[in-house]
Amino acid sequence: MSTNESRIPGVSLTHIVPTPEPELLTGVPVFLGLAKVKAGENRPLKLTLGTEFDQYFSSLPQSKGYLGDAVKGFFEQGGNLCYVVAIADNTLEALEQGLEASEILENIDLVCVPDIMLIKQLEEVVQMQQTVLEHCNRMGDRFAILDGLNDIQKLDEQKQKLTSNNGALYAPWLKIENLTNPSNPKSIPPCGYIAGIYATTDSTFGVHSAPANIELEGVLDLSFSLTPTEQAQLNPQIGAGVNCIRSIRGRGIRVWGVRTLSSLPEWQYVNVRRLFLTFGRWANQNLADTVFEPNDFRLWMRLERELSVYCESLWQQGAIQGAIAQEAFYVKCDAETNPPENLEMGKVIAEVGLAPTIPGEFIQLLLIQSSSGITITNG
Repeated sequence: MSTNESRIPGVSLTHIVPTPEPELLTGVPVFLGLAKVKAGENRPLKLTLGTEFDQYFSSLPQSKGYLGDAVKGFFEQGGNLCYVVAIADNTLEALEQGLEASEILENIDLVCVPDIMLIKQLEEVVQMQQTVLEHCNRMGDRFAILDGLNDIQKLDEQKQKLTSNNGALYAPWLKIENLTNPSNPKSIPPCGYIAGIYATTDSTFGVHSAPANIELEGVLDLSFSLTPTEQAQLNPQIGAGVNCIRSIRGRGIRVWGVRTLSSLPEWQYVNVRRLFLTFGRWANQNLADTVFEPNDFRLWMRLERELSVYCESLWQQGAIQGAIAQEAFYVKCDAETNPPENLEMGKVIAEVGLAPTIPGEFIQLLLIQSSSGITITNG
């Protein structure tokens, strides 16, 4: 705050500089995989350059794995920030411990575990990947980028065994330069490169934009090619799908799908689901201080006002559709959404409806504030 004397005697002007809201980052993954921290304790480490991976980590002797290439691929596609959690072995217990260690990270919204693909048995792969999806479901603010098996014959079965609103499956694998043997490119799972595409799309267009039809940098070829018919089988018009990576003549190697693993039509698209996850992250970050306010109409008015301002900013960005703001969203927080029984339980409920650019209908959320914090549920 700064005060300047005006030219009128006895009158002063006070200029108040508002405190900016902390930036809400998106497109920030946590990578979990086989590695050992070179120095210091094993904790999530923040990376802002691909070269930092080799500075901080060494691969485990029993298997080099895919973690380092995934992290470097993320930065090569335009990613700016990620975290890495080293796990000691490729077991379910080690994965669960790594996911638990990642829970302290507040900036991340993506999860990648490329070394699951070292496992050869389909059932084990599915069990590990479903554990990642359950972690994202429980956290409520993360989206999993999963790798398809490097076998076109097993992809559909893998897809059918995985289900979640908060994850997507990508195939085939990518062939990249092999520095130790240039004549024999390495095949690696695509999740790190896809995470980089998410990050670049977020920073260029916004989290509401589909991370698809974008060319992958530094990829020499694909581990196998998909025909349009095979892609249609793996990514049907309705339901969960495998997001295929295609080599398109004259256009390079591109991400050619934006489907989640959800069976619910409203959560069918990656960009729609991530928009709503980001909405929840924003609410938790910016409305957490309302938890201890008196539960009355003044609190309801504040929640309705602040939520409306944020929703209008989404509309102005093109994240939600409508010729006017009222067609794009609504916010309701009053005596109707907060009957006496909710007040007695210490809950405040705000109802929010957003019309995302796809599928073009209101998707309803309930924002519930209680002594344990703010939670977002489907209406």
